[in-house]
Amino acid sequence: MRNPYQPAWWTNAVVYQVYTRSFADTSGDGVGDLPGIIEHLDHLSELGVDVIWLSPIHQSPQYDNGYDISNYRRIDERYGTEEEFDRLLAEVHRRGMKLIMDLVVNHTSDEHSAFVVSASSRSNVSRDSYFWRGPRRGFAPGEPGGEPNNWGSIFGGSAWTYHPGTEQYYLHLFSPHQPDLNWESTRVRQRVFEMMNWWLDRGIDGFRMDAINFISKRPSLPDSPVGAGGMFANGAPSFVSGPRVHEFIQEMMRAVFAYRDADYLVVGETDGVTVDEAVLFTDPLRGELDMVFQFEHMRLDHGPGGKWDYLPMDPADLKTVVNRWQRALSDRGWNSLYLGNHDQPRAVSRFGDDDKYRYESATLLATLQHMQRGTPFIYQGEEIGMTNAGFASLDQYRDLESLAYYGIATRRGISPERILATLNQVSRDNARTPMQWDDGPNGGFTTGTPWIDVNPNYRDINVQADRTAEKSVFRYYQQLINLRHGSKAVSLGDFELMGPGDPKLFAFRRRFGDEELAVLCNVSGEPLPVPQYEPRHRLVLGNYSDPGDPEMLRPWEARIHRLS
Repeated sequence: MRNPYQPAWWTNAVVYQVYTRSFADTSGDGVGDLPGIIEHLDHLSELGVDVIWLSPIHQSPQYDNGYDISNYRRIDERYGTEEEFDRLLAEVHRRGMKLIMDLVVNHTSDEHSAFVVSASSRSNVSRDSYFWRGPRRGFAPGEPGGEPNNWGSIFGGSAWTYHPGTEQYYLHLFSPHQPDLNWESTRVRQRVFEMMNWWLDRGIDGFRMDAINFISKRPSLPDSPVGAGGMFANGAPSFVSGPRVHEFIQEMMRAVFAYRDADYLVVGETDGVTVDEAVLFTDPLRGELDMVFQFEHMRLDHGPGGKWDYLPMDPADLKTVVNRWQRALSDRGWNSLYLGNHDQPRAVSRFGDDDKYRYESATLLATLQHMQRGTPFIYQGEEIGMTNAGFASLDQYRDLESLAYYGIATRRGISPERILATLNQVSRDNARTPMQWDDGPNGGFTTGTPWIDVNPNYRDINVQADRTAEKSVFRYYQQLINLRHGSKAVSLGDFELMGPGDPKLFAFRRRFGDEELAVLCNVSGEPLPVPQYEPRHRLVLGNYSDPGDPEMLRPWEARIHRLS
């Protein structure tokens, strides 16, 4: 068991997310696979990461790229065999790294045997494993408008699908192919805990828990207010960090982790979580999650219409959000630090300058992320500064959410040109294009036809080119990771924001005992004078090849100074 009064091993660790489908394909079928990951483990080991987070590789019909699991105890044949997974796990451990798996337990696939049984009749013993409801009062089963409540799905449309066989509706917060599990059922919880123990007994080192704060719903599933001009309501008040979520997670931790050694890691994806709720989830004395993914900084470029209503982010807002989360979780709890993943556009395209200052802004963003208090997560390709896809036509997109938005936007009369421009900025497919290993065909990802197009800039931006370049994003990441591994000021130190009112300067101090570091970043494409109150001590790391003018920060320049 863990000692909650001692810093956990992951406080100075760095996690790397592998989106298996797009990482490396060895079979030539255009889909990434487990042998492809094995082939590139040395790349990750040389980068210096401690943990690999594997996006879902369980058996799945792949309506949502594996986040719709039909069998939790089998590897999907698209990705490889059971023996290949065991070999991957052994090779990861041989290199001194750990492996955590993505786990989706808010919902399953509609092809999962439990849902098939649940849907077979109203009287079967597993009916309560999912949310089944009759039509709204005054409506006949299946009649338009008869859905049990007015919630909208996160992927568009109603959150309810009618099942003619039993004349009831089932709840799905995501796709109709992803019915929500009913965690109020003791049977559901026990089966989930048994499955998690099965994976840990097999040798993995923990989980990243998808949408874990959605597992508890208000039992009445009430209507929510519908926004102006909307057709469906946001049901989040009834399922985000719901009434029994902490009880369920504490029960999970007791059933799965209580008697294991302290080397595991449990990360929760908690969309909509507040800072106060995050403290509850991650306070080690409460026995819940080790850290959470919060989304506040991911919504800073959302307009009034949400994700698809893109507005450029104000760096001052990012400073405010970072400062709030750093301060709120400084005494209790823990931050996960990320700027991109499989559900977000590429960080350098979103927050930086992916054209003129791609190297500088990619390394500056890495500096801001890795120098905070928390555990950094690198998404595949960030370590070489991969950019948004820049797709020119709808037929290049594969993402379920993006295609659903296209249909909704078209019905609302938005022009195809404007829709494509929006997809180019915010679609999840921007992060899902294949990993760019070299300048050969398909960027070295596959010898076949990739499941999604490779970014056309792979000839210039790829691992082989970056690792030998004078300006190497990869080498800069290595230095940041080494700094975290060797500095308690980085892994455990206090965080103090400096110059909060400066719109272009993002600066902060980290302090632990006698060690103090200062981070200065110019988040703009113009030179920026260094304020007189900012430190000018020994330069530990910078993203320019020479120290430069101590009185002036160059465009997208990042500097780390040691103050003591």
